[in-house]
Amino acid sequence: PTIRAMSCKSKVAPSVDFDHSCSDSVEYLTLNFGPFETVHRWRRLPPCDEFVGARRSKHTVVAYRDAIYVFGGDNGKNMLNDLLRFDVKDCSWCRAFTTGTPPAPRYHHSAVVYGSSMFVFGGYTGDIYSNSNLKNKNDLFEYKFATGQWTEWKVEGRLVARSAHGATVYNDKLWIFAGYDGNARLNDMWTISLQDREQAYWEEIEQSGEIPPSCCNFPVAVCQDKMFVFSGQSGAKITNNLFQFEFKVYFLFRWTRIPTEHLLRGSPPPPQRRYGHTMVAFDRHLYVFGGAADNTLPNELHCYDVDSQTWEVIQASTDSENCDVDFLQMPSGRLFHAAAVIHDAMYIFGGTVDNNVRSGEMYRFQFSCYPKCTLHEDYGKLWENRQFCDVEFILGEREEKVLGHIAIVTARCKWLRKKILQARDRQKQKDSSGRSSRGPPLLEVSIREADAQPFEVLMQFLYTDKIQYPRRGHVQDVLLIMDVYKLALSFKLSRLEQLCVQYIEASVDLQNVLSVCENANKLQLDQLKEHCLNFVVKESHFNQVIMTKEFEHLSTPLIVEIVRRKQQPPPRVYSDLPVDIGTSLVQDMKAYLEGAGHEFCDIILLLDGHPRPAHKAILAARSSYFEAMFRSFMPEDGQVNISIGEMVPSTQAFESMLRYIYYGDVNMPPEDSLYLFAAPYYYGFSNNRLQAYCKQNLEMNVTVENVLQILEAADKTQALDMKKHCLHIIVHQFTKVSKLPNLRSLSQPLLLDIIDSLASHISDKQCTEMSSDI
Repeated sequence: PTIRAMSCKSKVAPSVDFDHSCSDSVEYLTLNFGPFETVHRWRRLPPCDEFVGARRSKHTVVAYRDAIYVFGGDNGKNMLNDLLRFDVKDCSWCRAFTTGTPPAPRYHHSAVVYGSSMFVFGGYTGDIYSNSNLKNKNDLFEYKFATGQWTEWKVEGRLVARSAHGATVYNDKLWIFAGYDGNARLNDMWTISLQDREQAYWEEIEQSGEIPPSCCNFPVAVCQDKMFVFSGQSGAKITNNLFQFEFKVYFLFRWTRIPTEHLLRGSPPPPQRRYGHTMVAFDRHLYVFGGAADNTLPNELHCYDVDSQTWEVIQASTDSENCDVDFLQMPSGRLFHAAAVIHDAMYIFGGTVDNNVRSGEMYRFQFSCYPKCTLHEDYGKLWENRQFCDVEFILGEREEKVLGHIAIVTARCKWLRKKILQARDRQKQKDSSGRSSRGPPLLEVSIREADAQPFEVLMQFLYTDKIQYPRRGHVQDVLLIMDVYKLALSFKLSRLEQLCVQYIEASVDLQNVLSVCENANKLQLDQLKEHCLNFVVKESHFNQVIMTKEFEHLSTPLIVEIVRRKQQPPPRVYSDLPVDIGTSLVQDMKAYLEGAGHEFCDIILLLDGHPRPAHKAILAARSSYFEAMFRSFMPEDGQVNISIGEMVPSTQAFESMLRYIYYGDVNMPPEDSLYLFAAPYYYGFSNNRLQAYCKQNLEMNVTVENVLQILEAADKTQALDMKKHCLHIIVHQFTKVSKLPNLRSLSQPLLLDIIDSLASHISDKQCTEMSSDI
């Protein structure tokens, strides 16, 4: 069905430079209802029959067009080199057609797709049953999907043979990282161009930055032009570190270890350390499944958001009533399985499950591909641009000035809110006339205890829930964050306190520990001072620290404390008290919309004549429609009529839109989704995230219970196909719909539409039977 779009003619003055991304010629917004798979749902697909190919682990899978190709692995007794094909549309298995000489049987190899070919590299070969001729390989084979032809590439270069490595394709090249050579784990990187077989040669990459330790049995995935490596076996140690690699030469092929900060973001910690797991990339996310984690085989699906750098555990959906439960179950925990992505779903095949049993199961996981939430970025741009500022903070003895927005600051910080209220009362006493002809003046708020630089970092946190980390480890930058921490304590911003502590403790090193310790002592930051003292007296640090020049210039009381602590460490004090991580931007803006920000409202939104107070800065940050209006021709009476094109939404739908604007909420009744489907175009939101949720809401949630409300919304928004869809449900479920109290409150035209639909539904034969009864 299609939903008829509301008129997109803008009421913005012609002089305003504003684009609704919606031309006057647009008449329809298409929903494209069709076969719809519930997002975040696991589905068990037909397993691979024994006559097609044995159960296996340590194999590879790749996706090409609408098929999954499985190569190699082991079945518990023998290594394999067969090639299986699974058609995702027909859900059927077969042996792939092959000609030529395939790679020798192997496992822990790698396989990638480039163009219309699959490339298989390395792995472990030999006869595991008789334990003979076992060795790692560095050969490279190509399989052409169109012809089924296997060919081996004869390549120059001294690449070390290996298995259990990572491999990916980027910029027409195959990249190989780390692995196991039979004696030691590696962390070197090699690449080869796949464009020209005749010119191909192996080239070693000189890596820089925080290079991952030597490791094996780990996955790699490419997302947003970067390669990611998570966990794996590193010697006797297994970690749960996530590393990011920059492919670009001007980044000097740099590795970065990504900090988690999960505590501050209210998200779960990273997955526990593991090996033998899979990781795939989809949209802006990495999905990690399975593996062996501390002698267990977990089956949670972990998701990492590359933009926000947060982990979460995906809660699987089980919301279908009509499907066989057996085909909706999650896969059990496993290791050495393999995964690939086709369209918007992940496919997982095989692996080793409990009791060392090889699996032949195939599972499908449906991703969600909603546009990302831009709440933090939108408020961050408001801070950077300093448009619509209405408060000026006068800071420190030098009286430096920093601009801000009352709505954001009072929503996030009670201490500053109190200061702003006091300043506003003083201004009212000075100027009883209120507004000047040029509009309200900036409210001046004096804060003697804060200097401009740390205060600006604090303000950035209020707008975005994070701070841009300075150069890690540099003394001046660490001291700056210590000043921010001092302010966070004074202003009672628990979330910022934790963020600062996390950064400082991670940044303390042998070069800066004494400077940080002395500054913590001066600022009376006991927790940080304690961390520094414990760092200094650590066995591996102590001699290096006390031999530095900085130690000679340390204050006597601190030297005494260090010496005493080295001689007699204090007993460790453990606290069972939960850490106060404070409130998030989302939580604060939710409370602000629900009443906490009422006294700071500075704009009235009129919905069908009914007033709804709101905040200009928040509306302008989230909507280019409001931003253009407030910048160019702010209404003199401070009132704005609300519509979506020519249509006035319901009060309930308008409140749903305000929740989206203020704190990114997308939960709403399905009938609201009809009103708001065109809102992202009309109001100029950063992306169509709201529309994507509206679409899913309508696809999934039209029921007998809410069909009358959706019928009303469809009639009001001229969503003709949705109205027809609702009438179809009403007619076929009329015995149930007729008992709904809402039926009696429908308008007369809608009741006539229902009667008309019922009449059209009744067949001529039924009419004849009814007339004979009469």
